[in-house]
Amino acid sequence: MFSLLLAGSVTYATHHPRALKADEAPSFNPLFYTLDLLLPIIDFGQEKAFSPQGWYQWLSYLLIVTGWLLATTIAAGITRSVSRQ
Repeated sequence: MFSLLLAGSVTYATHHPRALKADEAPSFNPLFYTLDLLLPIIDFGQEKAFSPQGWYQWLSYLLIVTGWLLATTIAAGITRSVSRQ
């Protein structure tokens, strides 16, 4: 997860996605934007305010899917360890 966070933060720091509503968007933060994509439950307001274009959009999809897979895996591991006890 840390490597995905680092890769996403560096990528979006070099190429900022455009704001959907320039006058209403918060200031862009590549770290929190990547966290917003990776963590399915927590909302920092960055994902809904910015829209990447081109292959950056595909990177966003990859981060979202990977975040859901990691969250599901962690939830399954916790559930399994609790049900054993």
